Amino acid sequence: MIWPMILAAGTAVAVMLVDLVFPRWYVPFGVALLGSLATAVSPYIVQKGQLALLCADPGRCSYVLDDTARLIAALIAVLTALALMLYAPGLRAGDAPAGEVGFLLASAMTGGVVLGGAGDLITLIVALETLTLPLYALVALHRRRDGAAAAVTFFTTSIVATAISLLGAALLQMSSGFVHLPFTMRHDLPGGQPIAIAGLILLLTGFGFKVAAVPLHAWAPTTYDGAPVPVAAYLSTASKLGGVIAILFVADEAADTDLRVTAGGTLAVLATLSLVIGTLVALRQQRTVRLLAWSSVAQAGFILAPLGGLLVSSSADLFAASLAYTLFFLALEFGAFSGVVALRPREDGGVLEDLRGFGRAAPWRSAMLAFGLIGLAGLPPVLSGLFAKIIVIKALLVVDSLWLALVVALISVVGLALYWRPLAALYRGSVDDRPAISFWPFLPLAAATIVTVVLSVDPQLTMSLWQ
Repeated sequence: MIWPMILAAGTAVAVMLVDLVFPRWYVPFGVALLGSLATAVSPYIVQKGQLALLCADPGRCSYVLDDTARLIAALIAVLTALALMLYAPGLRAGDAPAGEVGFLLASAMTGGVVLGGAGDLITLIVALETLTLPLYALVALHRRRDGAAAAVTFFTTSIVATAISLLGAALLQMSSGFVHLPFTMRHDLPGGQPIAIAGLILLLTGFGFKVAAVPLHAWAPTTYDGAPVPVAAYLSTASKLGGVIAILFVADEAADTDLRVTAGGTLAVLATLSLVIGTLVALRQQRTVRLLAWSSVAQAGFILAPLGGLLVSSSADLFAASLAYTLFFLALEFGAFSGVVALRPREDGGVLEDLRGFGRAAPWRSAMLAFGLIGLAGLPPVLSGLFAKIIVIKALLVVDSLWLALVVALISVVGLALYWRPLAALYRGSVDDRPAISFWPFLPLAAATIVTVVLSVDPQLTMSLWQ
């Protein structure tokens, strides 16, 4: 049951060693790619199980390989492989050392693989930080771009968020006497309830940094725009997925206790602020990646909105809706970033006007980028994006959280203008030269488009994944 962890960590070590002997870029790149694909498959060919000294006592396992853990491990590994493919043109041209990039991405993948099966607060936070730490270096690791400012912004903000998370975890442990998730929401000790409430608010707020939720969102636009676009894509998908899973695990344990209202209120505030601020600020952006970054902030609001329904009532549909929207978002967001890379290999995202005329010069790549943007807007014919928003609103209406459902609906309408601007640029005017094409970025773009089509045809695939 620990083979997925071994493969992920072993991939990082193998890339580092191979790079010492075979410095050609494609050797460490190939090892990292094969290792991530092997890690993606491994959770489904090993047996389920539990890992801890006290596993005989249900609920006291530090690591549990169940269906949810398998799904998260596979998703993180697949996103790692896709990010490597996006980076291939830059690695071949020497924009960044392939060995270091492969090692850091594999290290981040290791944290994500462990995260999905975390059974206690220590494992959860350490896995989440392992997923995040290598990304600080990846943001700055580029020979043609100065990403130092973006990396420093990311790093300093992360320190604050991690401190908040650790303080929250410590307060929860102080109020309950346990670190295992099923028991952390107890507050049987004298004066434990106020401490537990403060701890839960701090823990969820700190985890909000990982999903770029307001107010811990300021790092995202600067970091995404300063990082290589493939790294920005990984930050916006794999790193965000890690934060969402951590929030889901904690909120799920709080849902059946008297801390439910505290969890729901905290997440409702984070969701509302993210929806409103992320969408309104995104409307003013001129740079493509910065626009996608602020869009990601708004999308974090859609992801957290169902969990805000815990303020009113507890329902398994809320957690299923949040996870389902996350899966829709991963496919659409990675498709959007892949489209930008496929149209502008080895370049940054540029400004929106840089996309002018690509719709005619590169019709297939532009169509797939447009497909992702239309899905993020929630418009037909990309029904997956529309279904995602309907799932969120329906889950909130089921628990009578009418005001939050209204906020989601209004922001969905306002957000249409956000995605119209890059779409209009794509199909406005014409360019004389056909943009350069690279085989590797086309693969993740095509994969994201295929997944989006599948989810448009059968959106119910995502609704039965939360246990």
